[in-house]
Amino acid sequence: MAFQKAVKGTILVGGGALASVLGLSQFAHYRRKQVNLAYVQAAECVSEPVNREPPSREAQLLSLQNTAEFDILVIGGGATGCGCALDAVTRGLKTALVERDDFSSGTSSRSTKLIHGGVRYLQKAIMKLDIEQYRMVKEALHERANLLEIAPHLSAPLPIMLPVYKWWQLPYYWVGIKLYDLVAGSNCLKSSYVLSKSRALEHFPMLQKDKLVGAIVYYDGQHNDARMNLAIALTAARYGAATANYMEVVSLLKKTDPHTGKERVSGARCKDVLTGQEFDVRAKCVINATGPFTDTVRKMDDKNAAAICQPSAGVHIVMPGYYSPESMGLLDPATSDGRVIFFLPWQKMTIAGTTDTPTDITHHPIPSEEDINFILNEVQ
Repeated sequence: MAFQKAVKGTILVGGGALASVLGLSQFAHYRRKQVNLAYVQAAECVSEPVNREPPSREAQLLSLQNTAEFDILVIGGGATGCGCALDAVTRGLKTALVERDDFSSGTSSRSTKLIHGGVRYLQKAIMKLDIEQYRMVKEALHERANLLEIAPHLSAPLPIMLPVYKWWQLPYYWVGIKLYDLVAGSNCLKSSYVLSKSRALEHFPMLQKDKLVGAIVYYDGQHNDARMNLAIALTAARYGAATANYMEVVSLLKKTDPHTGKERVSGARCKDVLTGQEFDVRAKCVINATGPFTDTVRKMDDKNAAAICQPSAGVHIVMPGYYSPESMGLLDPATSDGRVIFFLPWQKMTIAGTTDTPTDITHHPIPSEEDINFILNEVQ
């Protein structure tokens, strides 16, 4: 009916006058193009950050205090929490994020700096015919390639040398590493290869020369996790998320759901660690992204909640840069207790580790003398 009126010359809101000039079929084609253009323009608007410069912490605190209710409140400013916040705010949700310390002050900055599928996991998958381990390696290798593609300024391929001390181990490790390349498929960074004894000693002169047979070199990725985490947090803030560090959650807010009659979490009571000021941040949904402190937040909701997180501590020690060349790492799969030790170049130094032992949750974990001595003994 509208198009009929348009053809007769009636002026309609949204293109009727033009329809009277172009005719019905031409107008319909024009409108389709116009609608497609509108969709493109809308998409461009969504992808454009709200803030050209990240807002100040004071501005973020005002946003947290003055917003009546957020769609999502994320507790924890590590890689997971910041990733959730960025994902939510770019979907158009009103998002808040609070972190008790610096962004990436915990697990997200204390890693081995490797992005890898896990050579040892693949070995377990083959030996035990474990399909889940295999799928985990496959997915991790895919994500390795993804991270190297989207953040080349923070990630790079890193060759890692695996020394071999027995002749029969050379074909054994070679087959395993080639399978690692095969599982990576099109995401394989670079094909692995064998090094002679003399070439291996050129890269790592401190290796035991008498027993060394040769070495195998394969490729994994190295990644600056702390800077990546911070970049995600800043991007979320630029898109409009209210993000604030040094904001501690002291309790959870609750309200009764009118549909079910049950209490549900509706936000959090937050404390500014720097000033001591407390205020409520209300949200329709609260995400617990606190890593090893997961159970602490869960018990704010239900004091009788059973613990679901078993924390463990991994220790690295920082050694002088001459323990590894700038462009190659070392993997020792034959430690005294079966754990893997890495020597990895990082910012002109060498990272050696890691251990993996059960521990109690503390805000500032300290490495034990036992873990430090274990790494030093393996290094020797």
